[in-house]
Amino acid sequence: MALSLICPTKDPVPWVAAIKAISPDIDLRIWPDDGDKADVSFTLVWAQPQGIFAQYPNLKVIASMGAGVDNLLQDSSIPDQATVVRMVDPRLVSQMGDYVLAAVLNHVRQFPDYVQQQQAHQWQPMQPRNIDEVTVGVMGVGQIGSAVAARLRRLGFKVVGWSRRAKVLAEIHVFAGQDQLSSFLAASEILICLLPLTAETENILNTGTLGQLPQGAYVVNVARGKHLVEEDLLSLINNNHLAGACLDVCRQEPLPQDHPFWSQPKITITPHIASLTDPVSVAPQIVDNYRRMITGQLLLNWVDRQQGY
Repeated sequence: MALSLICPTKDPVPWVAAIKAISPDIDLRIWPDDGDKADVSFTLVWAQPQGIFAQYPNLKVIASMGAGVDNLLQDSSIPDQATVVRMVDPRLVSQMGDYVLAAVLNHVRQFPDYVQQQQAHQWQPMQPRNIDEVTVGVMGVGQIGSAVAARLRRLGFKVVGWSRRAKVLAEIHVFAGQDQLSSFLAASEILICLLPLTAETENILNTGTLGQLPQGAYVVNVARGKHLVEEDLLSLINNNHLAGACLDVCRQEPLPQDHPFWSQPKITITPHIASLTDPVSVAPQIVDNYRRMITGQLLLNWVDRQQGY
């Protein structure tokens, strides 16, 4: 039962080293030179060529190298009998929290304005807001979103959440479902998108939703580029309804050189680095799931393919 790494845009060497350090006996292979594909029962994938899974007749497990599986689930060649699993990594959660805190504090303390002042050789102090006066709305309070919301709350922000279904989080009011989305948006002075990308959430950040945010609200998207209708965000910023945005994800990555985001000073762009999977950190769960597959046990972090997460 071989394990094959299919990751044309990633260096597989650190992953091989991390897995072998735990379990040197695993028959580990690297696509495209992974030999007889009938031997492969477990694949570890990232940005795999579409249709690739049809080449593996005995595939039982498809593991994403990251927390998200939206691109993976678009592959129609995933066999019915295969279980899709994702990475759940405490370091991913911690890194995401670090990034969101940095983006939120950067906005609240008006650093983008001071950068512009510096470029114009201006010295003009502005009155800062106290963080306990600012309400942050976290859109998507799953494993990562709930942890980010808790960190913001511990720092002193007022925090609300939104989820498809009712959830209970300590010291955080969670709005649930479409019926409560408008109330959530109206309360969110800073909106953090941490939703999974599904058919229901694609394009959810549009004029209809972002326009319900308070005047001067700020948007942070660390989920997926397809959550955001980019033209709508630009329009709302240019019309001064939104104060700006911090975007770690875009519809097209890398962002094209002529994209208007580059020249909008109220938008901060980072190249999809909010949280990055560490092979050493996640290797134990890869090996654990490989062994669970062999022994017929329930896999860790399995994905509901209908729900998309």
